[in-house]
Amino acid sequence: MSRPLTVGVRASLLLTAAGATAWVTGVPALFPSLGPSAFVLAFRDRGPTPRAVLGGHAVGVVCGLLSYAAVSTLFAVPATPLDFGTPWLVLSGIAAVGLTSSGMLAVDAVHPPACATTLIVALGLMSALWEAALVLPAVGSLLVVDAALARYLPVRPVNAASR
Repeated sequence: MSRPLTVGVRASLLLTAAGATAWVTGVPALFPSLGPSAFVLAFRDRGPTPRAVLGGHAVGVVCGLLSYAAVSTLFAVPATPLDFGTPWLVLSGIAAVGLTSSGMLAVDAVHPPACATTLIVALGLMSALWEAALVLPAVGSLLVVDAALARYLPVRPVNAASR
């Protein structure tokens, strides 16, 4: 199978557990930052470590929650996510990305897609604690599927001939 096809199939398969959970239960177990994480895992022959993926998203969730809580404690944030009529959600998102960037480096768990997770939380899309708590199990499902696929659908190393 060609590398582009393998990566596409792997990325799709990585999202199956989270997608099935979302479909069966109705909870938001499939969210935008899982897409970049799935691509990174599917594309790289020696991708990010599970610690970096899970740790990066954990830092993103915590920093997103802290930013949203701080801003919503001080100011009246819109009840609707992504309502930028006032600057408070913008402030929350900016602070969350800065904190997440520093936090991932501080704990040596750098995973750039986690900056999307922190924005999802900080902008009010998943700002309730129960919603944010769904992030890590969903990310964990990517890692479980990735480990299973490593045996049956391995990613070929990137080299000049395969680009």
